Amino acid sequence: MTARIRVYGKEATFTQGHWACDDESLQAMLQALADPRAVTEEQERTHALYAAGRLGGLIATDYGWEAAPHPEAEIKMEDFAPARQPERAGWLGFLRRRK
Repeated sequence: MTARIRVYGKEATFTQGHWACDDESLQAMLQALADPRAVTEEQERTHALYAAGRLGGLIATDYGWEAAPHPEAEIKMEDFAPARQPERAGWLGFLRRRK
């Protein structure tokens, strides 16, 4: 069974690592997120849930269409901001005046 999602009013299906959709721009966005390692039914569903959540869409279930939850952030502020001095974090932190 293929995983089906609905994003921006368009339906798309994910099977064997590839997205299929009538809308070319949506298909391009989904294909950029595609996971070619998703080959089992459970992996396809997990990936479709991730993609629908990233784009604010719906996923098809046995009971109808359900809103996909937003996935957890891949990059967090803790990755860039040191815990002791968050005001000194950032790309140009070395240009700031030292106290």
